[in-house]
Order: sequence, then C-alpha cells, then structure tokens
Amino acid sequence: MPITFKQVAHTYNPDSPLSYAALKNVNLDIAEGKVTAIIGETGSGKSTLVQHLNALLLPSEGKIEIIDKIIYAQEKPKNLKDLRKQVGLVFQFPEYQLFEETIEKDISFGPKNFGVSEEEAKQKAKQMLSIVGLDESYLERSPFDLSGGQKRRIAIAGILAMDPQVLVLDEPTAGLDPQGAKDMMQLFVRMNKEFHKTVLIVTHDMEHVLQYCDEVVVMQNGEVAQTCDVRSFFEQIALLEQLHINPPAVIRLREELRRKGFTIDKTILDIDELARVVASEVKMHE
Repeated sequence: MPITFKQVAHTYNPDSPLSYAALKNVNLDIAEGKVTAIIGETGSGKSTLVQHLNALLLPSEGKIEIIDKIIYAQEKPKNLKDLRKQVGLVFQFPEYQLFEETIEKDISFGPKNFGVSEEEAKQKAKQMLSIVGLDESYLERSPFDLSGGQKRRIAIAGILAMDPQVLVLDEPTAGLDPQGAKDMMQLFVRMNKEFHKTVLIVTHDMEHVLQYCDEVVVMQNGEVAQTCDVRSFFEQIALLEQLHINPPAVIRLREELRRKGFTIDKTILDIDELARVVASEVKMHE
C-alpha cells in the first residue's frame, strides 16, 4: 500500500511567538516499492515531512497512513516500537549516531532492542556488513577508527539490520566524495531492487535524482508543489526554473544546444543519446 498524507500540517512551537508552520495541508501518495526523491529549497519542509513517517514528529493536523499503521494528529501511535522497526530513518551524517565499542555491537544493537537473540543479532551484523560492502574483519574494530564513508556504511547497516520495509534517508551523501556518494546511491537502489524496500531520499543533488530515482516529490513553502515520475519532472524546464532547481548537467547541455539551434527532443535525458543526436545533426549539415 502507498504511504499517504491526508491534510497534514505541522507547526513548530505552536501558541508561542516562535510558532512556525513547516507543513501546510499536505496531501500526498508515495508509491510503494519505488525510489522516491524528496526535493525542494532549504526550509521547504522536506525533513519535517519525512520525520513524520516513523512518528518522530506528529502532525498538528491530518493523518498519515503507512504500512498498516495510521498516525493521527497529536496522538502518539500505538505499537510505536513496531512502526520504528518497519520505517528506518537515516539522518544526515548518520555516523554521528554510532556509539558502541565495536562495529558488531553497533549493528546488533537495533535487532537486540527489538527482541532478537544475541546469536541472531550477530548473524545479522555479518550479513548487513556484507551488504554495505565491508567484510567480517571490520566486526571487532571500533567504528570511530574508520573513514567518514565507512562510518556511514556502518550506521546504515545498523538500520538495515532491523529489516525495515521503508528506508528513509535524509541527505545521505552529504559530505562524501563523488565515488563515495555514487557507492551510497547504488546501495540504496540495490536495497530497492533486490530487497524490495520502499526508499525515500531527501536530496539537493539533481544528478542523483535523475540517475537513481523513480519518482519525485517537490516541496515548496511547506506544501507539495509537484509529484510525478523522474522523466516527466525533468522535461518541465519552465517548472524547474520556477522552483529554482538547477537541472542535471545533461539537461543543461541539451537546453544550451537547443538555444544554439540544434533540433533536440526535450525527452532526451541520457548523455550518450544526446551525443548521437548532435553527431547526426552535424553530419546532416556537412
């Protein structure tokens, strides 16, 4: 079933001089089994939106339907522990959440907290370590002796060890070098394709949205400005400009070539296809 927001609003510090409406009348369906990007300018409500998915924040108004749970306004949901097992939320810089002496203990913590035996939790730690691209030699190491990218993998492994149905990632590639960011995004797509996780990614990186995501939700001033598939979204050049979104490089190049007089269909989103079209048109005019 999809994740559904129905007339959801969220106000920080209500009934005070610091009151701020971060979400306003959000009506939204997020497809199950897809990789969905949540995008928008800073302050648009992206992080506030996703923190409602496992009830870290409760709606001030409206309700959220997720998996087999309903989160009502200002009402702590029943079976909150089960909800947080099913919806894994990975914060920006998740490596700051590491705290145990060893990597094995850190990854095992979540499953043990949800009633899994010591032995099974250790097996999950080994399995998740492999899935995030690290071998068993890391199990007895301190998480604080690793590189930033490795720490992030360990933190994500700890979330995956609880086997959530929905994986929510808030700026998961922030601070990583290009190869590290690529590895992270490929990991999330693998979790979607091979392990059938619904993946939501809050991001500012339009290159990642184009390459790795299926759907797009655009937030603007606390409201949903647009929802559609990735291809349709990046075909709407006027909308991108209106939302102050810098398109991926291939689209910027395509539009510049169109301004220079090349006849290029706006549906082209692949650099190799773009190169073939340009080469063909140049050859025609030789």
